[in-house]
Amino acid sequence: MSEPASTRKPDPGRCRVCGNDVVKFLDLGRQPLSDAFLTPKDIGHEFFYRLAVGFCADCTMVQLMEEVPRERMFHQDYPYHSSGSSVMREHFAETARRFLETELADTDDPFIVELGCNDGIMLKTVRDAGVRHLGFEPSGGVGRLAASEGIRVREDFFEERTAADVRGREGTADVIYAANTLCHIPYMDSVLRGVDTLLAPNGVFVFEDPYLGDIVERTSFDQIYDEHFFFFTARSVGEMARGAGLELVDVERLPVHGGEVRYTLARAEARPPSPAVAALLAEEAERGLADPGTLEAFANRVARHRDDLVALLRRLRAEGRTVAAYGATAKSATVTNYCGIGTELVAFVSDSTPAKQDRLSPGMHLPVVPPEVFAKARPDYALLFAWNHAEEIMRKEEDFARDGGRWILYVPEVRVV
Repeated sequence: MSEPASTRKPDPGRCRVCGNDVVKFLDLGRQPLSDAFLTPKDIGHEFFYRLAVGFCADCTMVQLMEEVPRERMFHQDYPYHSSGSSVMREHFAETARRFLETELADTDDPFIVELGCNDGIMLKTVRDAGVRHLGFEPSGGVGRLAASEGIRVREDFFEERTAADVRGREGTADVIYAANTLCHIPYMDSVLRGVDTLLAPNGVFVFEDPYLGDIVERTSFDQIYDEHFFFFTARSVGEMARGAGLELVDVERLPVHGGEVRYTLARAEARPPSPAVAALLAEEAERGLADPGTLEAFANRVARHRDDLVALLRRLRAEGRTVAAYGATAKSATVTNYCGIGTELVAFVSDSTPAKQDRLSPGMHLPVVPPEVFAKARPDYALLFAWNHAEEIMRKEEDFARDGGRWILYVPEVRVV
């Protein structure tokens, strides 16, 4: 019997989609687990890996060169809660309403399955409509939060084996959905076989994830961390879909999380592709997103951003200014460890997530404190790690700006506002 796809140790120089060569174009160095916030006794026992990114010239998929075992990232104490942002709460409520009005509207006993349902932020609206649903969530803590709200949750990873079990118990799914989840999954072959097993003949597989085009355009290199294994484009998703007997039939640009695309896949020839697919493919070709030179230029800009940010923080320290950070995000681990930002440059990180407070940030060990500490400390500058929620945060922290505080941003360029 062959080894399960989720446990195989692949050649890091081989594409996880098509099996051809992957060539490295960016190396962000030694990195810790992005969501592994520490207590002082944990120092010296952290897990580190090499965060490097490569490009497959055959299927054009951009991906990490080294896989972190999934059990290290997604576990009982996983601290991220999707419902923590009002913007995301509305985004997922609207997504659920669209499914209810379209794919789930004219079906007897419709069934929707979500991969990585987190705390149930999307499925709450589905539950309220009385529609049959199931959320896969391997991170038991957030999964139990969803279950406590009356949402049906399976504490497991989605792959071919678990999809077959669900089909045997509940039949096929009209919609399989994933948000900020599919890009986390290196064992894509088993996931897509699971989709093939569970999806109804005219069903859709819809997923939304950070878009490589936006990452390149904005030099948002902090979108690259352990949990983001793949960086999708319409072209690479189309190639991936074809290999699994599926077809990319729609795309939609989304403003959330610094720029994403929602991809809709269906069984081959089951639905005509939307004109939006051809339009985005043409745009990607014009921008050269499958050109190694474009990716190399991106890597050069990343190094410049690092140098500019560190130079700014050192200058502020030399001037006697106080700097704190805002948002103990997963992506902040990439910034602090790649740039070498420790407590000599940034005093602490403010974050509203209780599970992160009174802990230390991964790798660089910045203290994580609640927002009340930020308000009391009144730093001169705040380095905004949660830049994708800048408008919401700056509105919330109006007193900081009113008292003369200024924000430091590094996407799409290093600047003070």
